[in-house]
Amino acid sequence: MNVMVSIVAISLTISMISMALNYWTSLIKPNNEKLAPYECGFDPLKSARLPFSIRFFLVAILFLLFDLEIALLLPLPWAIQLKHPLHSFTWAFIILFMLGLGFAYEWRQGGLEWAE
Repeated sequence: MNVMVSIVAISLTISMISMALNYWTSLIKPNNEKLAPYECGFDPLKSARLPFSIRFFLVAILFLLFDLEIALLLPLPWAIQLKHPLHSFTWAFIILFMLGLGFAYEWRQGGLEWAE
């Protein structure tokens, strides 16, 4: 019982010392950016219905597409244990090839360029 009480006391003491040091050493310098209600770059006093560029959505969709590619290829290392791992590697190559063609097409069409 005494060991448990001492462990709790030591934990509380270390926690209080850490919180006190954090409070005393932290820099609190408020400025206009920190005091603004939003930190997203938009002026909160103007309209919230600002138009987004369609390129933003295109890049977001491309990111999701290539992010899903990782999810599709994640089981590939375990395919070595199958009877015919060549089938899995063939399908993985086909997926990567199709995604590479799509990426090359988007690049060539200028879909990844931000400057207009």
